[in-house]
Amino acid sequence: PARGPGQDERERLAVPGRAHLVVHRAHGASALFSDDDDRAQALRCLRDAMAGRRVALHAYALLHDRVWLLLTPSAADELGRLLQSFGRSYTAILNRRHGGRGTVWAGRYRCTIVEPGPTLRDVLLFVDQSPVRAGLATAAGDWPWSSAIHHLGAGHDPLITHAAEYWALGNTPFERAAVYGSLAEERLPAIRATKIAEAAEKGWAVGSAAFLTQLGLETKRPLLPRPRGRPRITGE
Repeated sequence: PARGPGQDERERLAVPGRAHLVVHRAHGASALFSDDDDRAQALRCLRDAMAGRRVALHAYALLHDRVWLLLTPSAADELGRLLQSFGRSYTAILNRRHGGRGTVWAGRYRCTIVEPGPTLRDVLLFVDQSPVRAGLATAAGDWPWSSAIHHLGAGHDPLITHAAEYWALGNTPFERAAVYGSLAEERLPAIRATKIAEAAEKGWAVGSAAFLTQLGLETKRPLLPRPRGRPRITGE
């Protein structure tokens, strides 16, 4: 029987000018990072992979077994090339440092496209709060291996390009950091965080019905899971 678009096909979707939430997991039960030196090397690999590429990084978090990234590519092929470069270079460094062999990643990265506006702001918070949800920190600003410190105004991260949604929080850097700090103190509702994570894992877009409809017209593909069960017949 004919099959619909598979998950691998959904993961390859990249739309220029749209923000994409990416998750890249470790292979099996292994850890991506054994220590802070590994994390520093990962950020260096990410910086090198971004050099010369037309991709803006809005948020990131390095966890124990995965990496979260919020990126906007200017060209459709830039996202995949960046992540391929990052993944290969970090694998090589990790194997060299720890005597490993083979890939450290669980296949391809997974991603979802994010609607601009309040949804994208939620996803910024989702990424910066992910170390808290993972039990690595008690507050977003306590984890040094994410973009939270930059967004909270406690440091400058040259990797970050502020999203329009962050700029809209205030007229000055102090105002923006203060407002973001207030937002970050309140965790995203668990159901909201779960939906964002599931969308990234399964390749479904995140946003309003109008956004999903428009994006579906642009990409000519389904962006939400089909309802379970057989279609309802009119008159039943």
